[in-house]
Amino acid sequence: MNDATVFRQVGYTLENLLAYIEQGDIGLPEIQRPFVWPATKVRDLFDSMYRGFPVGYLLFWENASGGARTIGIGTREHAPNRMIVDGQQRLTSLYAVLKGQPILDADYRTIRLDIAFRPRDGRFDVADAAIRRDSEYVASITEVWRSGTVHKAIKAFVARLEARRPISE
Repeated sequence: MNDATVFRQVGYTLENLLAYIEQGDIGLPEIQRPFVWPATKVRDLFDSMYRGFPVGYLLFWENASGGARTIGIGTREHAPNRMIVDGQQRLTSLYAVLKGQPILDADYRTIRLDIAFRPRDGRFDVADAAIRRDSEYVASITEVWRSGTVHKAIKAFVARLEARRPISE
């Protein structure tokens, strides 16, 4: 009997996970179902993370032999060698929203996930036409996470809010 360790715990940061997806190192096994979460479930994931609630573990399978597809749409630098076998919906949601990348839904249609945030009360919502017009909301949190634009996104939000009503320091 082989007593070798079958499982090992790793501490990926969210930044690392997103980079591995973009490079192509993390993918989906061919047998994995497509993205099936409704946008409200994605909203709830961000709300839970914002509030510091646990959102579960991710389980990866290392497999150098291939047989995987990428998360999201487009070509990648590498072929996946780590496949997400538990946590696909969460990881795909994080990638799609934080990177602003399109993904394939359950019907294999290309979709974008837009999640809005209202700083006044810490509320997350699925972005729709009304929310996009509401100056109280950051209409798409993707803009806040784009590399190097956090301060720009905050300034734009404050300017939009200030145009509608007076605000204090």
